[in-house]
Amino acid sequence: MIQFLLNQELRSEHALDPNLTVLNYLREHVGKSGTKEGCASGDCGACTVVVGELHTDEQGAEQIRYRSLNSCLTFVSSLHGKQLISVEDLKHQGQLHSVQQAMVECHGSQCGFCTPGFVMSLFALQKNSDAPDSHKAHEALAGNLCRCTGYRPILAAAEQACCNKPQDQFDSRQAETIARLKSIAPTQTGELNSGDKRCLVPLTVADLADLYDAYPQARLLAGGTDLALEVTQFHRTLPVMIYVGNIEAMKRIEQFDDRLEIGAATALSDCYTALNPEYPDFGELLQRFASLQIRNQGTLGGNIGNASPIGDSPPLLIALGARIVLCKGNTRRTLALEDYFIDYRVTARQDSEFIEKIIVPKGHELFRAYKVSKRLDDDISAVCAAFNLKIDNGVISAARVAFGAMAATPKRATSCEVALVGAIWNSATVEKACAALADDFTPLSDFRASKEYRLLSAQNLLRKYFIELQTPHIETRVTAYV
Repeated sequence: MIQFLLNQELRSEHALDPNLTVLNYLREHVGKSGTKEGCASGDCGACTVVVGELHTDEQGAEQIRYRSLNSCLTFVSSLHGKQLISVEDLKHQGQLHSVQQAMVECHGSQCGFCTPGFVMSLFALQKNSDAPDSHKAHEALAGNLCRCTGYRPILAAAEQACCNKPQDQFDSRQAETIARLKSIAPTQTGELNSGDKRCLVPLTVADLADLYDAYPQARLLAGGTDLALEVTQFHRTLPVMIYVGNIEAMKRIEQFDDRLEIGAATALSDCYTALNPEYPDFGELLQRFASLQIRNQGTLGGNIGNASPIGDSPPLLIALGARIVLCKGNTRRTLALEDYFIDYRVTARQDSEFIEKIIVPKGHELFRAYKVSKRLDDDISAVCAAFNLKIDNGVISAARVAFGAMAATPKRATSCEVALVGAIWNSATVEKACAALADDFTPLSDFRASKEYRLLSAQNLLRKYFIELQTPHIETRVTAYV
């Protein structure tokens, strides 16, 4: 059984189909049809809901952390122990919520189909903002698409809703909600079981290892932003899933003098908080990783584990020399991330083995990252590049260069590195290294970019890296090219 709050209503579910998304649960099982399906792939934001969960802040106080999610990509099992808020829950005692009122007064709704998603994104923004901030507003709304092009009034609504925000029913009931969430906090492995399909929800790494050993055919579910597409886009059935999002040890970020250790189930929005101070380029790229809704539920381990050649984090992690800790039963092994990827969607992971955490070294001052995509926000890379050189007295003593979307896997540019190491850091060396990239990669052409464009872009990004290190005042990193 799983338990969660639907606004303030306690829901206990056991026999639901584990392949059921929160979107369809709301619309088909509880009659809340305000949440809309636009794309069923996490692109349009019409299905946005907000999930609240217990969170301890830096001062040790218990709070509710509200985050926007795409309900079309969220399986119901991930709600275990949390609070689900949909657009119907905002109106209170006959009065519109302040974010809804702002949308009305600023004329932010046109055809209205996308409006519930915008409202929920604004609600999450209001809960997480103390003052109007243009950057935060754009970030919060980047995952919501309006086909009526009504963005200006929606941004005005964001400013109004976040400026001098009034207390709402969620604020006044916060202590009560915290108490109720604590009362339903999971204490043992939960389960959804419809007879022919099941999803297990362990609480510890040891329990996960045991369950995965017992069900090696199970699909691991973290954020689900990739896995859910098999259900919503390809109409496949997932007979057995194991949800790892309730394992606190796998959502932990630990700081050491020489490294960061990031649990594999850590949301990308939490990874930003840890990685941005150490590597601003990594942080900037994460802010361009899909949308805020996706980053709130997608995980670093999932972005690695699905072995996609266009995943944005692996090239950066490879360039930094990151390692992963793989767990199988009581056995753990540490593997260089670059050795995890073998071929297209093929990895070195053994049966019943899972990524437990990612180890990211610190101290690489010359690390830079770049993303080439057609749109600035909410888009997949045509080329993703990461450069990490060590230069002593003008001579390159070490080089790690990695790319995504250039091969069947995220991959180091070994010929390029050979051309760099031991050479003087100058334009002539860079040109030799650019030429060597043609030996490292034979990219494919697809609807995002041609093979010629990809190779030329990769070479130009290396030139760009050289120029930026020579003139560090230039701030043009992680740039989109249209």
